[in-house]
Parts: sequence; structure tokens; C-alpha cells
Amino acid sequence: MSEFWLISAPGDKENLQALERMNTVTSKSNLSYNTKFTIPDFKVGTLDSLVGLSDELGKLDIFAESLIKRMAQSVVEVMEDAKGKVQENLLANGVGTLGLPGSQERREVHCLLQRVYVLPADLTSFVTHFEWDMAKYPAKQPLVSIADTLAKQLAQIETDLKSRTAAYGALKTNLENLEKKSTGNLFTRTLSDLVSKEDFVLDSEYLITLLVIVPKPSYAQWQKTYESLSDMVVPRSTKLIAEDNEGGLFTVTLFRKVIDDFKTKAKENKFTVREFYYDEKEIKREREEMTRLLSDKKQQYQTSCVALKKGSSTFPDHKVKVTLLGNPDRPAAGQNDRERESEGEGEGPLLRWLKVNFSEAFIAWIHIKALRVFVESVLRYGLPVNFQAVLLQPHKKSSTKRLREVLNSVFRHLDEVAAASILDASVEIPGLQLSNQDYFPYVYFHIDLGLLD
Repeated sequence: MSEFWLISAPGDKENLQALERMNTVTSKSNLSYNTKFTIPDFKVGTLDSLVGLSDELGKLDIFAESLIKRMAQSVVEVMEDAKGKVQENLLANGVGTLGLPGSQERREVHCLLQRVYVLPADLTSFVTHFEWDMAKYPAKQPLVSIADTLAKQLAQIETDLKSRTAAYGALKTNLENLEKKSTGNLFTRTLSDLVSKEDFVLDSEYLITLLVIVPKPSYAQWQKTYESLSDMVVPRSTKLIAEDNEGGLFTVTLFRKVIDDFKTKAKENKFTVREFYYDEKEIKREREEMTRLLSDKKQQYQTSCVALKKGSSTFPDHKVKVTLLGNPDRPAAGQNDRERESEGEGEGPLLRWLKVNFSEAFIAWIHIKALRVFVESVLRYGLPVNFQAVLLQPHKKSSTKRLREVLNSVFRHLDEVAAASILDASVEIPGLQLSNQDYFPYVYFHIDLGLLD
């Protein structure tokens, strides 16, 4: 399971024995995997400051979890064609010693080496081997200062996230709008990538080339009648240059003065004249715009988001295959610039930023959890500071109810009223503002790593 319970109990002899009983029962019953959760000795400050800090940390906890979930979702959106690899990009680059045995000096050297050679860890490993980052959040600072540092760090990440995702969203929208022009059938799609300069009579004062869509069953009728649909149609000027499932795109050349008459007669025979005039500069501008947008998007996430494999499409439900005829060197319609983009490897700056800052936000979130455990334990158990924090990972969803019963039984002596209220909803806890289901005889916080659920 990706669910963890972070609890604490007083560190006196009686409660250490209770923790041992808890470990024994949960181990024998295969209810959870338990590990010690190390929290440094902080400066306690005043009771009033701890009460205020408790509220602030609660809000910061919610904000941090929301932020990392949004960042995880952004990774999903950027890796739209490699969603199966999203989880492996959601890592925590921690500096913990992962239970490294040996002297304190050895662990400090190991931490320094990890800062040079960053060791990415999956989220579960980071949580189960958590160690406080003394360099980033010095434990000698007041708790309020540490919380302020965490809040500012997360606020800056959120500001950058909004800016970067907004820019990416605008880029993606512009690209999709251009791509839509290359989808659909011959009646709706752009024709600029289907035609070439050689298909038209250009720079003529008298002649013009039109493009006509002819239903497939009417090909023979078109060939027999197009020259007689109006006066002044150039004989043998028609050519089939592309077709889809419904019909074909034909050229026909005629005198400019009979355009309206030809369109009217064509419509009567169920031939559709597409309004298209070959403008080399406009076609070049459109292609350059597509190339620029592709390049910009590729720079954000190079591998999957842009370098699509041939034959795939962002709009599979609307894509209509159009076959070009008569010019083997011309790229197939439907094989747009995006599909012709080379399949580059590597990460673009947006994905790289998301990975780095997701790690930073996640690490900050777990540090906030550690702070909350410390503050709540001092408020609950009093001074001098003496408590033990333990991280429990339930083995399966069905065992959580039994695990809760074990904890309530083992630590019932810490708060008889609270323990009774869990079993009897009619019992009220005097002065407690939270609902009974949120309060237990021991300090408890929930950590859910199911960020993509």
C-alpha cells in the first residue's frame, strides 16, 4: 500500500514497552511494517507559539500535499504519450543515509557525497528512511523560522508551477489549433499540405485553377462532364491529386470570367468547389509557425510529447487518412510536421523542472509531517521533550481496521476518554473541537503516496 501512519507515544519506560507490544502484535498478525521515524531535538519555544504553529503547520501540510498532487498531474500531462513511465519520474532526491551503519562522521561524509552525486529514491524508500535535512532546515533555528522557510519554498514552487504550466498550456493549445487544420475530411481540412505549385496555373491574367471535391461514385461523371459545366473550361485540365474515404480532390483550369457560372453548375451536379487560392507565402508562414510551435513544445518534453511515432495522432477520433496521387515525393496528407519530427531522446526543461521541484516539494512535505509530529507530541505529552515517533505501513487496506484496534488497545492508557469515544460515538471529549474520528489517544498523522489516484 502507498499509505502510511505516522504516530508518536511518550518515550518513558512504560510507553516504550507499549511500542514493543505494538511491534510484536502487528508483526505476528502481519498488519503493518513499522520503522522508527527519527526527529531531531528542536527548540521548543513557548506554549503559545506551539499552539499557533500547530494551526499553521496544519494549513501548510494541506497546501504541500495539494501542490505535489498538482505537480504529479502536470507530469502526467507533459508525458501524455508515456504515461506508463510517469511514476518513475516522481522521485525524491534525498540526502538521508538510508540506515548506513557506522559512526556519525561516516554518515556525515555519506551525506556530503550524496549532495554531490544526488541519489534519487522512490517515494516509499524516502519516507521509510527519512532523515532530517540539517543543511537545508537547521534544527537549531526556532520552529517558526523552519516553518517559514518551508512555506516560502513551497510558495515559490507554486508560483513557478503556475507560470510554467500556463505557458505550456497556451503553447499546446496553439499547436492543437494548427493541427486541427490538418485533420478531418477534404471538406474541412486545410489543403495546403495536399497541393503543390505544379498543380496550379499561377500569375495568369485570364486563367485560374480551382479545386473540386468529387464523390467517389461520381468520378466517371466528373470526367465526362467537367469540360461542359460552363464555357471556357480548359480541356483535359483535370487531375486527381488526393482522395479520402468519401471522395477525391480534382483540379480544373478555366477562365476567370466563368468562375461563378462553373461553381453554380458544379453544385447542381453535387461537385463541391473548395475556396482555395495557392499562396506560397501564406503556406510557408503556416509551416514555419507549425515548426516553431513543435520546436518550442519539443524543448519542454522532447521524447514523448512531440516526437510521436508515425501513424499516431493527438486527435485520433477526427483524423481522416488522405492519400496523395501523382507526386511520390510529396509527403502523405495526414502525416503532418508533428509526425515527421525526429524521435529525439532526453528531457526538456519543463519535465526536468517538474521532476526537480516535485522532489523538493515532496521532501518539504515530509519535513512538515515531522514538524507536526514534534509540535503535537510536545503539546500532548508535555515537557521535557520525550517521545518516540514510529512510521507504520499497513500491509493491505483490509487490515487497517484491525490495526487501528491494536493501536487503540495498546495506547488506551494515554487518554481513556478518547479511547472510549472511538468505540462509543456517544461519548464526547470535553473541549475537543475535532470530530471523534480525527482524534486518537496517540499523536497520529496520515501520509498517502497515491498521488495519481
